[in-house]
Amino acid sequence: MAALAAVLQSRSLGFPWLLRTWAGGARGAARGAAGLHDYDLLVIGGGSGGLACAKEAAQLGRKVAVVDYVDPSPRGTRWGLGGTCVNVGCIPKKLMHQAALLGGMIQDARNYGWEVAQPILHDWRKMAEAVQNHVKSLNWGHRVQLQDRKVKYFNIKASFVDQHTVRGVTKGGKETLLSAEHIVIATGGRPKYPAHIEGALEYGITSDDIFWLKESPGKTLVVGASYVALECAGFLTGIGLDTTVMMRSIPLRGFDQQMSGLVTEHMVAHGTRFLKGCTASRVERLPSGQLQVTWKDLASGKEDMGTFDTVLWAIGRIPETRSLNLEKAGVNTNPDNQKILVNTQEATSVPHIYAIGDVAEGRPELTPTAIMAGKLLAQRLYGQSADLMDYDNVPTTVFTPLEYGCVGLSEEEAVARHGDDHVEVYHAYYKPLEFTVAERDASQCYIKMVCLREPPQLVLGLHFLGPNAGEVTQGFALGIKCGASYTQVMQTVGIHPTCAEEVAKLRISKRSGLDPTVTGC
Repeated sequence: MAALAAVLQSRSLGFPWLLRTWAGGARGAARGAAGLHDYDLLVIGGGSGGLACAKEAAQLGRKVAVVDYVDPSPRGTRWGLGGTCVNVGCIPKKLMHQAALLGGMIQDARNYGWEVAQPILHDWRKMAEAVQNHVKSLNWGHRVQLQDRKVKYFNIKASFVDQHTVRGVTKGGKETLLSAEHIVIATGGRPKYPAHIEGALEYGITSDDIFWLKESPGKTLVVGASYVALECAGFLTGIGLDTTVMMRSIPLRGFDQQMSGLVTEHMVAHGTRFLKGCTASRVERLPSGQLQVTWKDLASGKEDMGTFDTVLWAIGRIPETRSLNLEKAGVNTNPDNQKILVNTQEATSVPHIYAIGDVAEGRPELTPTAIMAGKLLAQRLYGQSADLMDYDNVPTTVFTPLEYGCVGLSEEEAVARHGDDHVEVYHAYYKPLEFTVAERDASQCYIKMVCLREPPQLVLGLHFLGPNAGEVTQGFALGIKCGASYTQVMQTVGIHPTCAEEVAKLRISKRSGLDPTVTGC
């Protein structure tokens, strides 16, 4: 031991933290500081971005480890490898959204000649079991992929010891020390609870729980107006549950507000109730087992209350950084939201420690951006690439009952950036062919293209509200990424009969004041 201390002392000139770490029993830390790291790359977080980064680095011949640990939700919900998207986000959300869409299609089927037995009933248990089984198969698939690429996986909760070393603790309390030349933080975020509201934590659930419920949530109050809130409310209404959304201010903050208004208008028309300008103040459990929620109308100041089976909080997310001991490594965060500050290289205040995905400040909270950022980071570190992640013109879709896809700037952002006189907006209401025979209302099916007014009228943003919005938006995103102009889009031949072709037929400018309603095929 004394001999080892002497060796360490000779190697630690100018690095006094080295001896302190060794003295504290951190054998792995001392080895790491001496340059003998356990791994070339250590990824903290087994979500989409972290796994993509780890697999890419391993494919480039590096020794890689992934550490991942999921603290159970306050309700006790746990899940496996894969992060938010796989377990409690995009994947189960889209599948339950699809379940709701199928219910609407069954209603349409009668108009197309199908004899459908009545009443049409939905079985939550059967849907939930099928969705959960698919998610579990993805968990297993991720583990197999890591094994195939010789990436070491540790199911441990990580925290920093120093700039190159991480301490991991298993569920049973066993500690492991790992050191690496480069470390990537990709821990994502978790739903926020309103701690100031009495009964919120005790009786409410979040998106961490809704997809893993064994029994139907029944009559549900969704608190919040984020895309998570509206998507959950949408599929709950769609499968026949009594659903109410309580929103304090505006829906879909950060998205185009005209489009957001149409999204909620459609939801109201199809059975979702909205309590606008209201905030919850108390949740109590009644002897019947139901939940009594008290809220305040911000405009009138009056209190009201209602009874629900489930209260779902969807009021935002917080980054998973508080348990990482980032201060031990010198990694800086935004004091307001605890997100990690990064530069264009995804590097933190410590040059060899990086952060990608939802945990990083100023990054879109979207799975595909985290995946691409992770791959590009690994390629820069080990593949002789200099390519940076481009966060402009990232397409996304809100999977509400009537889907909303967008790419680029909202109308508000375009006007704020370029000025109202320099922005031209082309728009149209349209009726999908599928809605005609089914006699569906298409009042909210709407498209608008936000452009610079000066020729050649560069497209700044595209917003599409209608069926299959994600598929439509993904295609046009390529053109916008490549700098498409309004003229080029108008010269694009549409595929007939589709909703997507309506984008290439936007002839009416908002400035003209003309009726933007498309009569149909």
